[in-house]
Amino acid sequence: MPQLCLPDKKYIASLDVDAQNAFTSLCPDELPVPDGNLIAEELNRQACFAHIRVGSKDAHPLNGLWEVSSEHPMLSPVDAKNVDVHWPRHAIAGTFGSQLIEGLPKPEQYDYFVWKGVEPDLHPYGCCFHDLEEKLTTGVIEFLQAKEITTVIVGGLALEHCVRATVMQLSNAGFEVVVNLAATRGLDPESINQALKQMQGQGIKIINSCEQLVVSTK
Repeated sequence: MPQLCLPDKKYIASLDVDAQNAFTSLCPDELPVPDGNLIAEELNRQACFAHIRVGSKDAHPLNGLWEVSSEHPMLSPVDAKNVDVHWPRHAIAGTFGSQLIEGLPKPEQYDYFVWKGVEPDLHPYGCCFHDLEEKLTTGVIEFLQAKEITTVIVGGLALEHCVRATVMQLSNAGFEVVVNLAATRGLDPESINQALKQMQGQGIKIINSCEQLVVSTK
């Protein structure tokens, strides 16, 4: 496997995007991602390469505008400024589904943590902005800039949705971004491939696992 040389650790952050029970087989009625509960070890491993560890999770209210119904099936459009399509009820704040998967730190043990989608008419995907127009920042980008971070290693759930959106936001903000495939999972092979092509087209680096990472000795 080709190796990827990282800068000095003080310039690196790792980011766990929405690594929650809601996106695993432990919550089959929410939005289960195949093998989504198996990424904690690799997320912890990639954090060892970083000086800063950031996390995010959905913390949705009941009765969000995106919730599916008999009239509004999954992925049907929503006529709202900051909600695009309907999804099953998931990651309701305070429930088991909203909790991080077993093996990860608690939110307060991260250096910075984002709770997103807390309003019934806001359903963002990336963790850098609260709104779909990407005007209302969550502070992640500013925090990383203040810490002089240049490189972010990213994993989480799901690859083609919240991970992809977060990665694109970070890249647009000027960070060197690395997606660790062993630390993420996706829902559909076709949409995963499309997401990977989009990310690679923007210069985002893709690795199979942390075994490809090499720390700079300069």
